[in-house]
Amino acid sequence: MTIVNSLMKPLVALALLGGGAHMAAANDHGDDMSETAPFSDWTLVIHGGAGVLERSRMTPEVDAEQRAALTAALEAGKAILSSGGKAVDAVQAAVVVMEDHPGFNAGKGAVFNAAGGIELDSAIMDGASLDAGAASGIMHTKNPILLARAIMEKSPHVMLQGPGADTFSREADLEQAEQSYFETEERRRQLERMRERDAASVFDVDVKYGTVGAAARDTHGNLAAATSTGGLTGKRYGRVGDSPILGAGTFADNRGCAVSATGSGEFYIRANVAAAICARVRFAGESVQDAADAVQQEVFDLGGRGGVIVVGPDGTPAFSFNTAGMYRGVALADGTVETGIYGGEEAGLLNQGAVTE
Repeated sequence: MTIVNSLMKPLVALALLGGGAHMAAANDHGDDMSETAPFSDWTLVIHGGAGVLERSRMTPEVDAEQRAALTAALEAGKAILSSGGKAVDAVQAAVVVMEDHPGFNAGKGAVFNAAGGIELDSAIMDGASLDAGAASGIMHTKNPILLARAIMEKSPHVMLQGPGADTFSREADLEQAEQSYFETEERRRQLERMRERDAASVFDVDVKYGTVGAAARDTHGNLAAATSTGGLTGKRYGRVGDSPILGAGTFADNRGCAVSATGSGEFYIRANVAAAICARVRFAGESVQDAADAVQQEVFDLGGRGGVIVVGPDGTPAFSFNTAGMYRGVALADGTVETGIYGGEEAGLLNQGAVTE
């Protein structure tokens, strides 16, 4: 399997894939992007997980429900960005909507660990200041992304984990929830199926990495990224994936880009995916699409699967995934609001970096 680089296709193919012409206009000069007209006054991109997302496995009802949830997340972030609000507020708002929806693996609807409990991870980063907050192994914060934000703003630390993070959450007056709030019957069935298979590896080819995330550029030219997840079904021993690790699953730097990732976290950690993408943009002058595709290929070559969403300093969006599909969406200042699920959808900006055999 190879990642399609849309910039190398002829113009006809770009028109079919959608958005490629916009990608071709992306600035190639890293830190000099401020000298060019922005791609968009503000940009918001989101994801709701990647994996075996194929039309043949999706009922029309679930398809419609998931697209509606993605649209609601985009609208929440759009309301902030379109009124001149901050990127960090917009990505938080978008992620909260997806955390509250049981169709994603974050907050309500998160997956079970091997012991039958639910442990949640999250991170948020402000590209203007490089301020960041992250939490892992939390069990009682209703919206994990709000805990990451509280850690960023109210704690001298960057990352808190386990019972200590839950204690900080209570002290920060964040809404708490019993484990039963996060549970759904579908997630319980997924755990039971895994137990029945006695799978040797949690990186099953049929798995969907249901992490949610958002990346944005605001009208002030600042970037931000946020990611939230329940991790992997059946995870053991306090496992932590890439989502709360800055530079792996979440990263934002005005000089490079903003990234949120979803996938087999161990590989995304090893490849330092989010920071690697931003470094290629900042130091090598690559477009956000080329940088995302190149790093996704590295992940694929290691054996990892998943996807990333990226926003460049000029607002250029990029999507890249080495799986059959990725829940994703984009909203722009010109009124564009698009959502996608499957690879190969003819949906404007959403087809960047799709995978072909």
